[in-house]
Amino acid sequence: MARKIVFVEYPKCSTCKKAKKWLDENGVEYTDRHIVEKNPTERELRTWHKRSGLPLKRFFNTSGMLYREMGLSAKLPSMNEDDMYALLATDGMLVKRPLLVLPDTVIPGFREADWKDALELA
Repeated sequence: MARKIVFVEYPKCSTCKKAKKWLDENGVEYTDRHIVEKNPTERELRTWHKRSGLPLKRFFNTSGMLYREMGLSAKLPSMNEDDMYALLATDGMLVKRPLLVLPDTVIPGFREADWKDALELA
């Protein structure tokens, strides 16, 4: 039985394109999800964050225009997690992408070695 894999992306993002090509070249079956058209919900973000084992800040697209326009680098340190989840759920452009969502882990951003390990590819 194949694992349920969700690839959350913004199609115009060059890193997302690279990650998608990598998944396809490695024969990984996945469900594609457009992060702006179907923005992650607060509940999904909580689940994914817990599954990732990473700091919540890693789920923010710190290099994005919206992140900079909102001055989030200065605001995040004083925000509580509930506020961060609520903020991330307002706009997919705030969320780090691509996201590889697996049943047992979630990886924000594309690092080939991390994805290879998570997908147990030789």
